[in-house]
Amino acid sequence: MIVLGIETSCDDTSLALYAPDRGVIANLTASQLVHEDYGGVVPEIASRQHMRSLLPVYDALLARAGITGADLGGIGVSNGPGLVGSLLVGVGFAKSLALGLGKPLVGVHHIEAHVLSNELGGEPLATPCVVLVVSGGHTALYHVTRIGHYQLVGTTRDDAAGEAFDKIAKLLGLGFPGGPVVQRAAESGNPRAIDFPRAMLDRSGFDFSFSGLKTAVRQHVEARGELTPQDVSDISASAQQAIVDVLVDRTVACARKLDVKHVYLCGGVAANGPLRKAMQAACERVGVSYHAPLLQYCTDNGAMVALTADLLLSSGRDDGLDLDVFTRGAISSWS
Repeated sequence: MIVLGIETSCDDTSLALYAPDRGVIANLTASQLVHEDYGGVVPEIASRQHMRSLLPVYDALLARAGITGADLGGIGVSNGPGLVGSLLVGVGFAKSLALGLGKPLVGVHHIEAHVLSNELGGEPLATPCVVLVVSGGHTALYHVTRIGHYQLVGTTRDDAAGEAFDKIAKLLGLGFPGGPVVQRAAESGNPRAIDFPRAMLDRSGFDFSFSGLKTAVRQHVEARGELTPQDVSDISASAQQAIVDVLVDRTVACARKLDVKHVYLCGGVAANGPLRKAMQAACERVGVSYHAPLLQYCTDNGAMVALTADLLLSSGRDDGLDLDVFTRGAISSWS
């Protein structure tokens, strides 16, 4: 069965075709570069861009795969969490396809799709495990006892890690999105040049907080005045190191507390090189196996939605035309 996955939860219009016996057949993404002018995603602009992009991307996807809509076995669409306007556009498009083609439709939790993106490399998710979901809108730890059964064990009290990267990048005039540009600037910087705060490390539990780091970076920038290129590199490297240290510490501590032997990364920030390297090293030190998605499946993509939808459809689920969107909410267990 070929499943169509539709992802429009934020600013990427991404569609993919997936079949369990073939893997990812095709995956196409239209990125919205217009948001670079604003230093962040503008929700209304994002939803309008999705409206312009969905049908052309869908047509191009089917053409690349050499199939028609009639060949689809089902449709999956991210219906939350995310930006309400963007979600409504994607779900509306999915409903139209499902009705017109007479195909079953399932709503896919955006975060569950990120978790399962680790399977797009060909290896099944090893459970029980701890999964760090880290992106522009989310920073959370999940205990996954089996696919379809998730327990939220830690989340951010304020900013997500990716949001912190975006705000730091804006303070330094580096552009958007923040994660990649801060990582590039940090390559020529000293990660120990500035001792930025690492919040929550002295507390029980596995929550995160990055608002204090953002404030500390702003205060440092204001105190320095005009920044040299080396200043920008050192601030980038030091801030990035603070984020990485917190993410690694909380994740490994959670894995040890729950006595699991597998740790997974997912989400856009999971593409960060220093984070991947530090997490792998920390896991190896405590005898825990480390896993991360292929780089092309870290950011929002239709492939992860299609894979998740295939599992939901195979379980007998069909949400039909009553499917609604939601802007917030942890993953609901279904198995």
